[in-house]
Amino acid sequence: MSKITFGARNSVVQVEEGTELAPKFDAQGLMPCVTTNAQNGDVLMVGWMNEEALRLTLETGEAHYFSRARQVLWHKGATSGLVQKVIEARIDDDQDAIWLKVQVSGSGASCHVGYQSCFYRAVPTGVDAGRPLEFREHSKAFDPVAVYGDAPNPTQL
Repeated sequence: MSKITFGARNSVVQVEEGTELAPKFDAQGLMPCVTTNAQNGDVLMVGWMNEEALRLTLETGEAHYFSRARQVLWHKGATSGLVQKVIEARIDDDQDAIWLKVQVSGSGASCHVGYQSCFYRAVPTGVDAGRPLEFREHSKAFDPVAVYGDAPNPTQL
């Protein structure tokens, strides 16, 4: 039996100024989740949560997400061992996005490609706009093929 219950969304004041968790999921039943490193603030990833993923994350203290590509709930780190322990969870003002501050076990990586962060490349802007992406992480924290098996087929992206 779940000990987490979500409140009904009765008014703007209640949602924006109240103390009751009343999350709003989109038409697909999802909400975005920004996940950052609790120690240094680096953005690790942006994932999606359905009601079950949010409930499990809050109950277990470990990040759970919903994969839009695979249409399944997943416990981050269940395969790789890179579990995200939630240090703090924050909901935004209208309760339709969540921010997790996490500590990652193992190498501290959160990207399935093997980097620490899923945001390992910079996009040039301004006078540099249009130039190639610039790598900000120059080595991988782990070998994704060794952890997950064969690399994905690029035609399936």
